[in-house]
Amino acid sequence: MNDKNAAKPQQSHNITVIDEFDRRILARYQDNTRHIAQLIGEEVGLSAAAVQRRLKRMRASGIIERETATLDARALGYPVTCLVGVDLLEERNEQIKAFKQAMLKQEQVQQCYYVTGEYDFILAVVCRDLQDYERFTQEAIMAEPNVRSFTTWVVMDKVKYGTALPLAPDQAPQR
Repeated sequence: MNDKNAAKPQQSHNITVIDEFDRRILARYQDNTRHIAQLIGEEVGLSAAAVQRRLKRMRASGIIERETATLDARALGYPVTCLVGVDLLEERNEQIKAFKQAMLKQEQVQQCYYVTGEYDFILAVVCRDLQDYERFTQEAIMAEPNVRSFTTWVVMDKVKYGTALPLAPDQAPQR
């Protein structure tokens, strides 16, 4: 099948509109980026070249941000995951930006979210053990002058972890 005349993604309120072929390609691709274009094409009804063109376009448009390997933290010596709620003293732009920059430099911080509610930031941190976590808190959190307090939750079981997004069919914008 040929898709040379396929519509290019359109931006709508910062959301890129994709067609059903793109959606089906992404559903397979986000599950396993090692799927070859020929296999994906057979599954969605397009040629391998058409799948490759669409993947290239979706990379260029930013729909596909990056392609990475998912590593087993336990196998690499990081069996402990802690979620950390951080409360800042001051929430001016400079302080928020400084804390974000500090967390970007911390390799153990796997995720960092600036949030609303009781805490200003929520972190996901991997550690070798609780002593490693204590060292992390002293060097990375307590060393930050704008941190008022933090709360830690030690993860007992990773029930669900993933990055795959739901790829529902296009819906008309609500007005």
